[in-house]
Amino acid sequence: MTDTFHQVPERRTVLIAPAWPYANGPRHIGHVVGFAVPGDVLARFERLRGSRVLMASGTDEHGTPITYEADKNGIPPREFADRNNALIVDDLVRLGMTYDIFTRTTTANHYRVTQDLFLKLYEGGYLIEKKQLGAFDAATGRTLPDRYIEGKCPICGYPEARGDQCDNCGNQLDPIDLINPHQRGSDAPVEFRDTEHFFFDLPAFGEQLKAWIEEHDDWRPNVRKYSLEFVRNLKPRAITRDLDWGVPVPLPGWEDNPSKKIYVWFDAVTRRGRSGGRTPRAGTTTRWAKTTSPSTP
Repeated sequence: MTDTFHQVPERRTVLIAPAWPYANGPRHIGHVVGFAVPGDVLARFERLRGSRVLMASGTDEHGTPITYEADKNGIPPREFADRNNALIVDDLVRLGMTYDIFTRTTTANHYRVTQDLFLKLYEGGYLIEKKQLGAFDAATGRTLPDRYIEGKCPICGYPEARGDQCDNCGNQLDPIDLINPHQRGSDAPVEFRDTEHFFFDLPAFGEQLKAWIEEHDDWRPNVRKYSLEFVRNLKPRAITRDLDWGVPVPLPGWEDNPSKKIYVWFDAVTRRGRSGGRTPRAGTTTRWAKTTSPSTP
């Protein structure tokens, strides 16, 4: 009988890094079809070919969607994330997804790697400390994260743009950019004050990124063109936030400040490299499920 599978001449190692489901609620079947099933199909195929496969992912548990929903439920963000992580893991186990590692962004290991990357950039001179206008609740003085603020988009005029982006036109925004900003879910005003943050000097990497993209003539033309246009217009981007939930900023005068954390979209990029910091547990879903136990920093 002819072998129906093409065998790999030399056993290769394949990393499959599916998207990380956000732990701000249970995931429905449409989410799973998007973030889990394609990677699982590829992982099964590569294992049948004889490849050494590491399929690594986990729940994304920082950021304002977590704090916003936790506030609505009257519980701490950690308790809210724990609850949703357990739901998501149970669903994925029962669906038979074959992750080798399924972890969380609230583990001590994730904190360590995120802070290490931050410090390397800081020591290399790629982080710029400067002031920007931050949003505060005028009545309580509490900081208002980006997603706690809504207003009219200054680019397309959409009336319900958020303080971090407009879902209508897709442009990134800062709360100060919004026209007539107010607190989400109410007409309560927003007060803007000076606050210090670290900005990632993205333009310093512009030429390197441009050269790297130009080397890849195997990319789809529209993707390559979009990427080149994007790197031509890089701007420094704030990678810290006025939040009380997230990875602490590992610098004197910052690390003990309960209201300063590393921005979730910075700690997000460390996930792929960080997940490999745990011993792979290939095989059954009951094995990878055990890797999700909390490890509080």
